[in-house]
Amino acid sequence: MQQRRSWITTTLAAWLAAGLCGAAAAQSDYPSKPITLVVGYPPGGSVDLVARTLAPELARRLGQAVVIENIGGAGGTIGAQRVAKAAPDGYKLLLASNNEMAISKLVNPALAYDGQRDFSPIGLVATQPMVLVAAPHTKVRSLDDFVRVVKGSPGKFSYGSSGMGTALHLAGEMLKQSGGLFMVHIPYRGVGPLTTDLLGGQLDFGVFVLSSGLPHIRAGSVAALGTTDARRAPATPDIPALSEHPSFRKVNIGIWFGLFAPARLPQPVAARLGQAFQEAVASPELRRKLEEAGARPAPPEGKPDEQLATYLKAEQEKYARIVDFAKIRNE
Repeated sequence: MQQRRSWITTTLAAWLAAGLCGAAAAQSDYPSKPITLVVGYPPGGSVDLVARTLAPELARRLGQAVVIENIGGAGGTIGAQRVAKAAPDGYKLLLASNNEMAISKLVNPALAYDGQRDFSPIGLVATQPMVLVAAPHTKVRSLDDFVRVVKGSPGKFSYGSSGMGTALHLAGEMLKQSGGLFMVHIPYRGVGPLTTDLLGGQLDFGVFVLSSGLPHIRAGSVAALGTTDARRAPATPDIPALSEHPSFRKVNIGIWFGLFAPARLPQPVAARLGQAFQEAVASPELRRKLEEAGARPAPPEGKPDEQLATYLKAEQEKYARIVDFAKIRNE
């Protein structure tokens, strides 16, 4: 009987050791098959654009295809939840933005995942400002005009965003808080209907991601009043930063794009991904494409995973203050 127990113990130990060795070998061979990069939005938007710019650069350095999978819906949260529940093996990643990683949980505490707890940060790809624009019928052409007319008629004017609790909505509320303004927020299901109403005169002001607003600004369809970063965007040096105006000194909010994996990513996989990511974001070609689209590439130096974790925490704290001010809840 003692011999049988000894044999079982020895056999189990051998199986366990073999399994651990197999897992370690799989991790050291990473990646050995194509990688899926999930985007929580339909094709054509700013997050999708950044993902399709980053994917070939990552693929080149990892030696495997990086395939984009668009899983749209609920402000990016459906795609994010899919990745949060995926196996932490490095084969399913998420190219995410503020909405699904830092804002949604504040607006809807019942959300099934947490951006800080349920993901392994790989690195920040880029940031991009938003831009405040005025419809032609308002005859507003500058920030001075904007402050004068909105303060002169509290509650008369409206501004639109791409949806309740989005970064564009929060940017509008930050403007109201900073400038002591009262405007009515009109949430839309995306920038398409927002643009239609803005150009048609049913909406007074709008907040766009800079890359989405640029075609209309350049066509003269709307007037650009200011961008939301602390400094002017390299792609639009002629558009002032909102913070240049005395009423909006504290306005500093933008869209950002980060690469994430599921939580508990094994160290060898995280190290391989991190190295490939750091080389990719330092690529002159990637940086040129991002800048042409109105984005500001993240600094290529430092430890990208630690930088993104710190950045995400600070951003969430900033958004919490705006959500509390505007009493935004979507439960």
